[in-house]
Amino acid sequence: MSDSLIIFDTTLRDGEQSPGASMTRDEKVRIARSLERMRVDVIEAGFPAASRGDFESVHAVASVIKDSRVCGLARAIEGDIQATADAIKPAEKNRIHTFIATSPIHMQEKLHMTPEQVLERAVWAVKFARQFTDDVEFSPEDAGRSEEDFLCQVIEAVIDAGASTINIPDTVGYNLPGQFGNLIANLRQRIPNSDKAIFSVHCHNDLGMAVANSLSAVLNGARQVECTINGLGERAGNAALEEIVMAVKTRQDIFDCTTRIDTTQIVPTSRLVSNITGFAVQPNKAIVGANAFAHESGIHQDGVIKKRETYEIMRAEDVGWAHNRMVLGKHSGRNAFRTHLKELGIELDSESSLNSAFAKFKELADKKHEIFDEDLQALVTEESTEQDNEMVKLVTLKVCSETGETPMAEVTLNVDGTDMSASMPGGGPVDAAFKAIEAILDCGCKLLLYSVNNITTGTDSQGEVTVRIEKEKRIVNGTGADTDIVIASAKAYLNAMNKMKVDLDRAHPQSSQPPI
Repeated sequence: MSDSLIIFDTTLRDGEQSPGASMTRDEKVRIARSLERMRVDVIEAGFPAASRGDFESVHAVASVIKDSRVCGLARAIEGDIQATADAIKPAEKNRIHTFIATSPIHMQEKLHMTPEQVLERAVWAVKFARQFTDDVEFSPEDAGRSEEDFLCQVIEAVIDAGASTINIPDTVGYNLPGQFGNLIANLRQRIPNSDKAIFSVHCHNDLGMAVANSLSAVLNGARQVECTINGLGERAGNAALEEIVMAVKTRQDIFDCTTRIDTTQIVPTSRLVSNITGFAVQPNKAIVGANAFAHESGIHQDGVIKKRETYEIMRAEDVGWAHNRMVLGKHSGRNAFRTHLKELGIELDSESSLNSAFAKFKELADKKHEIFDEDLQALVTEESTEQDNEMVKLVTLKVCSETGETPMAEVTLNVDGTDMSASMPGGGPVDAAFKAIEAILDCGCKLLLYSVNNITTGTDSQGEVTVRIEKEKRIVNGTGADTDIVIASAKAYLNAMNKMKVDLDRAHPQSSQPPI
């Protein structure tokens, strides 16, 4: 009988550390619900000590999730662990995940602590966390560059102290698959009490090997993998959940373990995360990319027609790819709208929110004959974003663009209750619109990224625009959707500027650890 491989999703915590990928509380709850529908075992909901907002987000997720275990991250200090315990308290099943660095470079240069001090702190942190829950996970940060003898010493001690999961992170994506797999095998063999804990891995993708390293670890006895939807994460990202799950499912001739993941929820969850964070999925991304099951070569097409398995090792339907399902139209009523949102796992928190979203749905239905699930996801994301950051709203946008003439844009914005207008030329209609917005707001932001994707198929599809802006070393993403791509662009730009005005005051969970 196959072992169970625990899927630990950290999209809401490590994924949010991608520059510009911060999520609101309501957005985190929506993603958490989607992860729960996918039957993810553990949801790492955030880093409660980072800010009041992060604490409230973790608490909100813990309050609504029933099937998955809700986890919070804490440095090995009393304030962090206490904050995490308070945040995850409402969860039916919870976990505290505490960590401290064990590599020589981190201990010397970041922590300014001796190995003996690190060992003592690690044991103390686990014992302190056990006062609040019987499910404590411990991570020796930068384990991939730590000395193996010291790792064995620390891990044996924290298991004795009560840690039931030991996570081995390749924090900087430094390891190679064979090397990392051997490390897991050696630790499990050398540590006397290794059988009393589940070994986990958390791999970063700096050298493009996060998934390979994770799977190598599984082949060597790891039974939990920490990963994110779409491989989201700081720097080059984390191991992609969809690739881990489908590799294990597809190659059961190699892996002696299975997951409990409902794989048909992979693509919908991928789209939701992309929509909320503004991080588009590249077309050739494995499993969830638009081209993942596309065949252009005549030889491939002929083979698939004759027998799908000639060129496809997975069924597109198994991971949630299907024809877009038309769900509602312009004659659909408010109750049908509400019911279908619930089927998608979307619950608006007030009647006013429902009324506003329904009004936008009717407006969209007048422009677009067929409304799909993806349209509703984008609509609700826009609605929740406006509620959170609506200091500046788009009132009107008029653009003139014709061959041989300089494009002009006239924009009226409502800024803190006052309408303000500007007209500017530009190299194109989008450039002119952005310049007119900047003329009103005088934000002084630098545009780092502008990208456009269609939400569904057809020429009347909504365009989804993502922009990334920077000011004073702070980076935020903004998204906007509309059947008019220029309006979608203006919405995205304003969404980013509104976010830029919100002071999140976040602490990074890998920052230096103060004394207890």
